[in-house]
Amino acid sequence: IYYQNSIESEGFQMEGNQKIKCTVGSCIYNNSDENMCNLQGIEIKPVKNCNTQKADESICASYEYGEE
Repeated sequence: IYYQNSIESEGFQMEGNQKIKCTVGSCIYNNSDENMCNLQGIEIKPVKNCNTQKADESICASYEYGEE
């Protein structure tokens, strides 16, 4: 599922003023000065064979490596 500002997807709609906080400095979309993602929407996917019931069960599938 891919969410974008003001676009409805499978019954869920993000408001246009939402922001994506991110501290992954190696991602090309990261604005390290503000700890923000420069994308308007991201895709989150489950990690295969992971059932920890913690945050490590999901991963940002929009991640792309970039020079820090």
